[in-house]
Amino acid sequence: MYFFNGRLHLIDQKLLPGAFTVVSTDTVEGTYAFIKDMTVRGAPAIGAAGAFGLVLAALSSAATTPAALLADVAAAKARLDSSRPTAVNLAWATGRLHGIAAAYAALPGATVAALRVAIESEAQALAEEDVAINRALAVHGAALVPQGANILHHCNTGALATVDIGTALGVIYECHRQGKGIHVWVDETRPRLQGAKLTAWELMRGGVPMHLIVDSAAGMLMAGGKVDVFLFGADRVAANGDVANKVGTYKNCVVAREVGIAAYACVPTSTIDLTVPSGAAIPIEERAAEEVTHVGDTALAPAGVPVFNPAFDVTPAKYITGIITEEGVCYRPFEVSLRAAKEAAERRARVTWEAKLAAVAAKGSL
Repeated sequence: MYFFNGRLHLIDQKLLPGAFTVVSTDTVEGTYAFIKDMTVRGAPAIGAAGAFGLVLAALSSAATTPAALLADVAAAKARLDSSRPTAVNLAWATGRLHGIAAAYAALPGATVAALRVAIESEAQALAEEDVAINRALAVHGAALVPQGANILHHCNTGALATVDIGTALGVIYECHRQGKGIHVWVDETRPRLQGAKLTAWELMRGGVPMHLIVDSAAGMLMAGGKVDVFLFGADRVAANGDVANKVGTYKNCVVAREVGIAAYACVPTSTIDLTVPSGAAIPIEERAAEEVTHVGDTALAPAGVPVFNPAFDVTPAKYITGIITEEGVCYRPFEVSLRAAKEAAERRARVTWEAKLAAVAAKGSL
């Protein structure tokens, strides 16, 4: 993902691994469509895409005052946030951009032109921070993975799901970089096959030893002693440690606990939502029946079959060993450790933000 010359450029993940195609847009609606149809997917990645969508809103706005531009940005935020309701990173990122825009718009000397520059600068900063956050998360996570470990991984959490490096796959890449001699079991992740299409593609490009498995083989491998740790990402983490992630995560965590395997969610603190007390309050997106009944144009089920297709499930905190963040590893009681990690990240962000405002004040205008 990159933003250049007024356009957001993305790898079309729907076409992988068959074709590596970069698509682009210069509109809010184009960004909405890319997020909605999963051209771009993965909680951190859609957060960054949403942030750049607000840049496009600012650049295309006909507003002549900062207040009017802010209103257009707010409308674009509402539109983009509606595209994927489960992943909190989207609303978090657009909320950050809107908050920054509002603060700048209130400064003496604010102009529409200067506000556009400030919004784009903040989106770029958010994207760069995602890379640094994932690097820190990877180091914390790699310390938990034993030498020669067999790792089970669900869905896709790599560079495709973030701005770069990845969350759970970032941990795996760091283990590989450290020469830990790891091996990865990549489950296919029905129905969209993110594991088969995306994670396998990424790991093979990175030279990481792996085998692709069907989803239903994971339990057998865990019970047979062929898995040492289960690593996965998340789209939202509730205040009590319940984790919403790609459907299938729950059953893997249950089996992991049953047979004594550590299960770690790997998330940036932006994925932690302290406003949601438990997983019961997390909205679960349901997707089209065709994702289950077809692969491409090939029908796998009888025409007209009733389908239930939740994109995510919620794993209760009791089945999760720990939650790896850029601030360190959170353990029970999650209500305490998650809040501490979230607040530490927010303090750091606040210092950066106050420094930006001070620089503007010293200059005398935006």
